[in-house]
Amino acid sequence: MTGGNIILVPDYQRAYSWDTSEDKSSSKKQVNTFLEDLEDYLHSEVTTPYYFGHFLFERLADNKYAIIDGQQRLTTITIFISALFASIAKVRTCNEPEEIIYEDMIKRKSQYKFSTVPYDDQLFRDYVIDHIKTDHYGIDTTSGQRIVDAYDYFAKKIDLMPLEKREALLDAVVNAACTTHIVNGEAEAIQMFIFQNNRGKKPSHLEIIKAQFMYHIHIYGGEETDSMLQEVKSRFEHIYRSISSIENFVNEDDVLNYTLKVYFNSLWESEPLVKVNEELAKDSQLEFIRNFTLSLERSFNNLARLNDDKKRDVNIEASLLCGRYDIILPFYIKAYTNGMSFKDICRMAKSLGDILFRDMVVKTRADLRSRINELFKRLGVSVDKIISRIDYMKHTSDWWWAYWNDEALKNAIEENWTSSYHGIAKILLWKYENYLIEHEGKGGYLPISYRSIVKPHLEHIAPQTENEQVASGYDTYDEDFREHSLLCLGNFLLLSAPHNESIGNKPFEVKRNSYNQLKQQREVQQMTEIDCTWDREKIKKRKEKIISFVLENL
Repeated sequence: MTGGNIILVPDYQRAYSWDTSEDKSSSKKQVNTFLEDLEDYLHSEVTTPYYFGHFLFERLADNKYAIIDGQQRLTTITIFISALFASIAKVRTCNEPEEIIYEDMIKRKSQYKFSTVPYDDQLFRDYVIDHIKTDHYGIDTTSGQRIVDAYDYFAKKIDLMPLEKREALLDAVVNAACTTHIVNGEAEAIQMFIFQNNRGKKPSHLEIIKAQFMYHIHIYGGEETDSMLQEVKSRFEHIYRSISSIENFVNEDDVLNYTLKVYFNSLWESEPLVKVNEELAKDSQLEFIRNFTLSLERSFNNLARLNDDKKRDVNIEASLLCGRYDIILPFYIKAYTNGMSFKDICRMAKSLGDILFRDMVVKTRADLRSRINELFKRLGVSVDKIISRIDYMKHTSDWWWAYWNDEALKNAIEENWTSSYHGIAKILLWKYENYLIEHEGKGGYLPISYRSIVKPHLEHIAPQTENEQVASGYDTYDEDFREHSLLCLGNFLLLSAPHNESIGNKPFEVKRNSYNQLKQQREVQQMTEIDCTWDREKIKKRKEKIISFVLENL
């Protein structure tokens, strides 16, 4: 990356994906590791140059090169060098050799030496290179936020270093070694990308499949090669844009798996690399590439849409809180693709969310996927068949379908809720809260979102450890109370983390006075208005009320 050469990230490549993390246990700290490795190199006092690894380029026209492999490292190197120069400039003026280095590696007059993906490139120039943007407002991609975070991380760390160390780092980077391979054709570059191992972040299955598709087009495309390549590149550019908006919601390789299920119309489909290779070995490989890439693009777009819609409807949010994305997300992808109305998508969310919730609570060994795969296969614009079949599963006594029926659910929720069920209990009580809002509130029904509760905690109203103060307001902690009351639904309450931490193991009256946020908290206040005590009878009464809500509504 010297002299008159210009390096760019092709628009079909993924955006910047390296993370910063101050958490030493986190696996998402590639940026941190980059700086730590450089500092370790300085401390080692070795005489051989620092090694940046191997880079693969495709030669373009006019001294331009497309980075095929190593773009995450190269982007990070550029961010680091720019931060390093900016930090040195705060202390002294750069000398002539340093100015030449900057011009060769970062920017010469109006010519930028490195460009990232098009939709992040202006931010990259404004924030990292030219420093004309200094705030985080208006950053609309996760990859853009990562670029800014990486620069901020480097700038903060470097500014704390003595000038001598900054100069030593600059010398180490400028004189670092690397190996490069330059190819003159895209097909050869892609072939090498497929077969070589990366240093740093390994290529995802999605990236490997993209490379395989492009390679097969080069080899077998014939007269369609150029048009098909342009189509695939365009679709992957849209895919990578979508990744930026959903990657905190769902992993890109998981989306690949869900697309496989949708494309081959079965929830049982898995192992996309194997399945794709099988299709690429057929004579219809080009048709498969075109159709599957379209399906991939739709999946990412639809999940970006779902990511927004889950903020609009609590039924969608509730269905996603149940986990089992391998079941629920293919339904959503297919529903959006088929043009299902938002109203019916919300109805589908309610029905599927109910059965997924029952599956979480009952914990049967029976496989739910087997029972609803046919519903997935036949999913069209209407959701009536889904709702009808799931209603049947809730009430039937037919052994094949009855694992999630009302009897199984009632038996499960009447048992003690140990710590392994606490996550489920929080979701249940959130649903119960919205039920109370709907049925006991005044005016229009305005449900609350689960994410609006600050770090939801599960409160044991009668604490697990007995409060031995006189008149603590709790029942006698005998064997019956400990066995049948402490860990049942009636003794659980949904609180925010700060609220829960503030009341701890205090007397019931103190807790009761603080129960003034959610409706279920005020429900406990009303139940204890006369005697201000929390005993086994009240716990049992509240448990029965919650169980009745679950059986009637879920």
